[in-house]
Amino acid sequence: MKLGAFSVSLAVKNIKASLAFYRELGFEPVAGEMEQGWLILRNGEHTIGLFQGMFDGNVLTFNPGWDQHCNPVESFEDVRSIQARLQEAGLTLTTTADPEGQGPAHIALTDPDGNAILIDQHIPAPGR
Repeated sequence: MKLGAFSVSLAVKNIKASLAFYRELGFEPVAGEMEQGWLILRNGEHTIGLFQGMFDGNVLTFNPGWDQHCNPVESFEDVRSIQARLQEAGLTLTTTADPEGQGPAHIALTDPDGNAILIDQHIPAPGR
């Protein structure tokens, strides 16, 4: 199963302070709106999202259909197919996508230690 680009979405208390901190680690903003409470930072192949007031905890994020630089990839597994495979494996999803739907969608689950995982597809899969 290929889950696509990986990033960590951090729930931050003060986005300006967090931006200053991660800049010291070599991260630079590549997307987002500070006024809306979110920024995407990158350092080489590593991506961190800063989100103030959007969710309670940190989230492991995967983006089917994207490479590490948010560029569409030619071939990828649709999030609905990933959802079916996870459900067939007996995993419980906390958010599901319409299995008959098309285009962008997301699913979510929690690992055994309580870590939130988001699989967030932003583009339509080929053939769907």
